[in-house]
Amino acid sequence: MTLDLSFAITGLLVGTIVGATGVAGGALMTPILVMMFGISPTTAVGTDLLYASTTKMFGTAVHQKHGTIDWEIVRRLAIGSLPAAALTLWWMQSNGVGAVKDGVIIVGIGVALGITALGMFFKEQLHSFGTRLRTVDFERFRAMQPGLTMLAGALLGAMVTLTSVGAGAIGTVMLVYLYPVRLTGGRLVGTGLAHAIPLTLLAGLGHLSLGNVNLPLMVNLLIGSIPGVLVGSFISARAPAKLVQNTIAGVLLVVSYKMLTH
Repeated sequence: MTLDLSFAITGLLVGTIVGATGVAGGALMTPILVMMFGISPTTAVGTDLLYASTTKMFGTAVHQKHGTIDWEIVRRLAIGSLPAAALTLWWMQSNGVGAVKDGVIIVGIGVALGITALGMFFKEQLHSFGTRLRTVDFERFRAMQPGLTMLAGALLGAMVTLTSVGAGAIGTVMLVYLYPVRLTGGRLVGTGLAHAIPLTLLAGLGHLSLGNVNLPLMVNLLIGSIPGVLVGSFISARAPAKLVQNTIAGVLLVVSYKMLTH
Protein backbone atom coordinates (compact mmCIF):
# COMPACT_ATOMS: atom_id res chain seq x y z
CA MET A 1 0.00 0.00 0.00
CA THR A 2 1.30 3.47 -0.88
CA LEU A 3 0.80 6.63 1.13
CA ASP A 4 -1.68 9.04 -0.48
CA LEU A 5 -0.99 12.49 0.97
CA SER A 6 -4.34 13.92 -0.14
CA PHE A 7 -6.26 11.37 1.93
CA ALA A 8 -3.83 11.57 4.85
CA ILE A 9 -4.22 15.37 4.93
CA THR A 10 -8.00 14.95 4.77
CA GLY A 11 -7.81 12.63 7.77
CA LEU A 12 -5.61 15.17 9.57
CA LEU A 13 -8.11 17.97 8.91
CA VAL A 14 -11.17 16.00 10.01
CA GLY A 15 -9.35 14.48 12.98
CA THR A 16 -8.31 17.94 14.16
CA ILE A 17 -11.89 19.22 13.94
CA VAL A 18 -13.20 16.18 15.81
CA GLY A 19 -10.56 16.62 18.51
CA ALA A 20 -11.36 20.32 18.87
CA THR A 21 -15.16 20.06 18.89
CA GLY A 22 -16.08 16.43 19.65
CA VAL A 23 -18.50 16.28 16.72
CA ALA A 24 -18.83 16.23 12.94
CA GLY A 25 -16.44 13.38 12.05
CA GLY A 26 -18.75 11.42 9.76
CA ALA A 27 -20.67 14.55 8.85
CA LEU A 28 -17.50 15.98 7.29
CA MET A 29 -15.62 12.90 6.10
CA THR A 30 -18.33 11.23 3.99
CA PRO A 31 -19.31 14.38 2.00
CA ILE A 32 -15.63 15.18 1.42
CA LEU A 33 -14.97 11.70 0.04
CA VAL A 34 -18.05 11.85 -2.20
CA MET A 35 -17.94 15.45 -3.42
CA MET A 36 -14.21 16.21 -3.53
CA PHE A 37 -12.65 12.83 -4.34
CA GLY A 38 -15.47 11.22 -6.33
CA ILE A 39 -15.65 8.16 -4.07
CA SER A 40 -18.92 6.26 -4.55
CA PRO A 41 -21.44 6.95 -1.75
CA THR A 42 -21.58 3.34 -0.58
CA THR A 43 -17.77 3.07 -0.42
CA ALA A 44 -17.50 6.43 1.34
CA VAL A 45 -20.06 5.39 3.96
CA GLY A 46 -18.60 1.91 4.55
CA THR A 47 -15.00 3.14 4.74
CA ASP A 48 -15.91 6.02 7.05
CA LEU A 49 -17.75 3.69 9.43
CA LEU A 50 -14.75 1.39 9.97
CA TYR A 51 -12.46 4.43 10.11
CA ALA A 52 -14.72 6.00 12.77
CA SER A 53 -14.90 2.85 14.89
CA THR A 54 -11.10 2.79 15.04
CA THR A 55 -10.58 6.47 15.89
CA LYS A 56 -13.32 6.47 18.55
CA MET A 57 -11.58 3.65 20.42
CA PHE A 58 -8.77 6.03 21.38
CA GLY A 59 -11.15 8.60 22.83
CA THR A 60 -13.24 6.00 24.63
CA ALA A 61 -10.15 4.53 26.32
CA VAL A 62 -9.31 7.94 27.76
CA HIS A 63 -12.87 8.49 29.00
CA GLN A 64 -12.98 5.01 30.56
CA LYS A 65 -9.77 5.79 32.42
CA HIS A 66 -11.36 8.95 33.83
CA GLY A 67 -14.69 7.26 34.63
CA THR A 68 -16.70 9.51 32.32
CA ILE A 69 -18.83 6.82 30.64
CA ASP A 70 -22.37 5.95 31.76
CA TRP A 71 -22.53 2.30 30.75
CA GLU A 72 -26.21 1.94 31.62
CA ILE A 73 -27.11 4.57 29.02
CA VAL A 74 -24.70 2.98 26.54
CA ARG A 75 -26.56 -0.33 27.01
CA ARG A 76 -29.95 1.32 26.47
CA LEU A 77 -28.78 2.98 23.27
CA ALA A 78 -27.21 -0.24 22.00
CA ILE A 79 -30.41 -2.23 22.59
CA GLY A 80 -32.04 0.02 20.00
CA SER A 81 -29.15 0.83 17.67
CA LEU A 82 -27.54 -2.56 17.01
CA PRO A 83 -30.73 -4.36 15.83
CA ALA A 84 -31.63 -1.29 13.76
CA ALA A 85 -28.17 -1.33 12.16
CA ALA A 86 -28.50 -5.04 11.37
CA LEU A 87 -31.94 -4.54 9.82
CA THR A 88 -30.65 -1.63 7.72
CA LEU A 89 -27.77 -3.77 6.44
CA TRP A 90 -30.22 -6.57 5.63
CA TRP A 91 -32.38 -4.07 3.72
CA MET A 92 -29.36 -2.83 1.77
CA GLN A 93 -28.37 -6.40 0.92
CA SER A 94 -31.86 -7.45 -0.13
CA ASN A 95 -32.38 -4.36 -2.30
CA GLY A 96 -28.98 -4.59 -3.94
CA VAL A 97 -26.08 -2.19 -3.50
CA GLY A 98 -26.72 -0.51 -6.85
CA ALA A 99 -30.34 0.34 -6.03
CA VAL A 100 -29.29 1.96 -2.78
CA LYS A 101 -26.32 3.74 -4.28
CA ASP A 102 -28.30 5.44 -7.03
CA GLY A 103 -30.17 7.83 -4.78
CA VAL A 104 -31.14 6.74 -1.31
CA ILE A 105 -27.71 7.19 0.27
CA ILE A 106 -27.14 10.63 -1.28
CA VAL A 107 -30.54 11.85 -0.07
CA GLY A 108 -29.99 10.21 3.31
CA ILE A 109 -26.62 11.91 3.75
CA GLY A 110 -28.13 15.27 2.80
CA VAL A 111 -30.98 14.91 5.30
CA ALA A 112 -28.64 13.65 8.04
CA LEU A 113 -26.28 16.60 7.49
CA GLY A 114 -29.17 19.05 7.76
CA ILE A 115 -30.38 17.47 11.01
CA THR A 116 -26.82 17.42 12.35
CA ALA A 117 -26.32 21.12 11.58
CA LEU A 118 -29.62 22.12 13.21
CA GLY A 119 -28.80 19.98 16.24
CA MET A 120 -25.45 21.75 16.60
CA PHE A 121 -27.08 25.18 16.29
CA PHE A 122 -29.84 24.50 18.84
CA LYS A 123 -28.14 22.12 21.30
CA GLU A 124 -28.39 24.60 24.19
CA GLN A 125 -32.10 25.22 23.57
CA LEU A 126 -32.75 21.47 23.56
CA HIS A 127 -30.81 21.15 26.78
CA SER A 128 -32.96 23.84 28.40
CA PHE A 129 -36.15 22.23 27.10
CA GLY A 130 -35.16 18.84 28.47
CA THR A 131 -34.34 20.37 31.85
CA ARG A 132 -37.74 22.10 32.03
CA LEU A 133 -39.58 18.92 31.04
CA ARG A 134 -37.78 16.96 33.74
CA THR A 135 -38.67 19.60 36.32
CA VAL A 136 -42.37 19.75 35.41
CA ASP A 137 -43.05 16.00 35.71
CA PHE A 138 -39.93 14.30 37.04
CA GLU A 139 -41.41 10.84 37.66
CA ARG A 140 -43.07 10.56 34.23
CA PHE A 141 -39.93 11.77 32.48
CA ARG A 142 -37.76 9.29 34.40
CA ALA A 143 -40.14 6.40 33.61
CA MET A 144 -39.98 7.24 29.89
CA GLN A 145 -36.18 7.60 29.73
CA PRO A 146 -35.26 3.93 29.06
CA GLY A 147 -37.79 3.50 26.26
CA LEU A 148 -37.00 6.87 24.67
CA THR A 149 -33.28 6.08 24.86
CA MET A 150 -33.78 2.77 23.04
CA LEU A 151 -35.89 4.56 20.42
CA ALA A 152 -33.17 7.18 20.00
CA GLY A 153 -30.66 4.34 19.58
CA ALA A 154 -32.81 2.71 16.89
CA LEU A 155 -33.03 5.97 14.93
CA LEU A 156 -29.26 6.43 15.23
CA GLY A 157 -28.62 2.83 14.19
CA ALA A 158 -30.55 3.17 10.93
CA MET A 159 -29.21 6.63 10.10
CA VAL A 160 -25.57 5.87 10.86
CA THR A 161 -25.61 2.58 8.93
CA LEU A 162 -27.12 4.21 5.86
CA THR A 163 -25.16 7.48 5.87
CA SER A 164 -22.31 7.17 8.47
CA VAL A 165 -23.56 10.53 9.80
CA GLY A 166 -25.05 11.17 13.22
CA ALA A 167 -23.27 9.02 15.80
CA GLY A 168 -21.48 12.09 17.22
CA ALA A 169 -23.51 15.25 16.73
CA ILE A 170 -27.06 13.88 16.54
CA GLY A 171 -26.37 11.31 19.26
CA THR A 172 -25.06 14.05 21.54
CA VAL A 173 -28.14 16.20 20.94
CA MET A 174 -30.43 13.26 21.79
CA LEU A 175 -28.53 12.55 25.00
CA VAL A 176 -28.57 16.22 25.99
CA TYR A 177 -32.36 16.19 25.69
CA LEU A 178 -32.90 12.83 27.42
CA TYR A 179 -30.37 13.29 30.23
CA PRO A 180 -29.97 17.05 30.81
CA VAL A 181 -28.74 16.58 34.39
CA ARG A 182 -27.23 13.08 34.47
CA LEU A 183 -24.95 13.65 31.46
CA THR A 184 -22.89 16.82 31.39
CA GLY A 185 -19.46 17.71 30.10
CA GLY A 186 -17.10 14.77 29.82
CA ARG A 187 -19.76 12.16 30.66
CA LEU A 188 -21.85 13.31 27.70
CA VAL A 189 -18.94 12.99 25.28
CA GLY A 190 -17.63 9.76 26.79
CA THR A 191 -21.02 8.02 26.76
CA GLY A 192 -21.64 9.03 23.15
CA LEU A 193 -18.21 7.78 22.09
CA ALA A 194 -18.60 4.46 23.92
CA HIS A 195 -21.94 3.79 22.19
CA ALA A 196 -20.60 4.81 18.79
CA ILE A 197 -17.91 2.09 18.81
CA PRO A 198 -20.15 -1.02 18.61
CA LEU A 199 -22.57 0.78 16.31
CA THR A 200 -19.98 1.96 13.77
CA LEU A 201 -18.05 -1.32 14.05
CA LEU A 202 -21.14 -3.45 13.33
CA ALA A 203 -22.25 -1.17 10.51
CA GLY A 204 -18.71 -0.97 9.11
CA LEU A 205 -18.22 -4.75 9.14
CA GLY A 206 -21.62 -5.11 7.46
CA HIS A 207 -20.53 -2.74 4.72
CA LEU A 208 -17.24 -4.65 4.46
CA SER A 209 -19.21 -7.84 3.79
CA LEU A 210 -21.10 -5.96 1.06
CA GLY A 211 -17.83 -4.88 -0.55
CA ASN A 212 -18.29 -1.22 0.41
CA VAL A 213 -14.98 -0.65 2.26
CA ASN A 214 -11.75 0.57 0.66
CA LEU A 215 -9.12 -0.62 3.15
CA PRO A 216 -6.11 1.29 1.67
CA LEU A 217 -8.21 4.47 1.74
CA MET A 218 -9.13 3.83 5.38
CA VAL A 219 -5.49 3.33 6.38
CA ASN A 220 -4.46 6.58 4.67
CA LEU A 221 -7.22 8.46 6.50
CA LEU A 222 -6.13 6.97 9.83
CA ILE A 223 -2.51 8.01 9.24
CA GLY A 224 -3.66 11.62 9.26
CA SER A 225 -6.57 11.49 11.67
CA ILE A 226 -4.88 9.94 14.70
CA PRO A 227 -2.36 12.80 15.10
CA GLY A 228 -5.13 15.18 14.05
CA VAL A 229 -7.28 14.16 17.02
CA LEU A 230 -4.33 14.86 19.34
CA VAL A 231 -3.74 18.28 17.76
CA GLY A 232 -7.45 19.08 17.96
CA SER A 233 -7.56 18.15 21.64
CA PHE A 234 -4.71 20.61 22.25
CA ILE A 235 -6.53 23.34 20.30
CA SER A 236 -9.84 22.73 22.08
CA ALA A 237 -8.53 24.25 25.30
CA ARG A 238 -7.64 27.48 23.48
CA ALA A 239 -10.17 27.93 20.66
CA PRO A 240 -13.73 29.32 21.09
CA ALA A 241 -15.54 25.98 20.75
CA LYS A 242 -18.99 27.50 20.19
CA LEU A 243 -17.75 29.64 17.30
CA VAL A 244 -16.00 26.65 15.73
CA GLN A 245 -19.10 24.44 16.07
CA ASN A 246 -21.43 27.09 14.62
CA THR A 247 -19.06 27.56 11.68
CA ILE A 248 -19.02 23.82 11.03
CA ALA A 249 -22.82 23.70 11.34
CA GLY A 250 -23.11 26.43 8.70
CA VAL A 251 -20.82 24.50 6.36
CA LEU A 252 -22.87 21.33 6.91
CA LEU A 253 -26.09 23.15 5.99
CA VAL A 254 -24.53 24.26 2.72
CA VAL A 255 -23.24 20.76 1.97
CA SER A 256 -26.66 19.33 2.86
CA TYR A 257 -28.29 21.65 0.32
CA LYS A 258 -25.74 20.73 -2.34
CA MET A 259 -26.29 17.00 -1.84
CA LEU A 260 -30.07 17.25 -1.81
CA THR A 261 -30.10 19.34 -5.00
CA HIS A 262 -27.32 17.43 -6.75
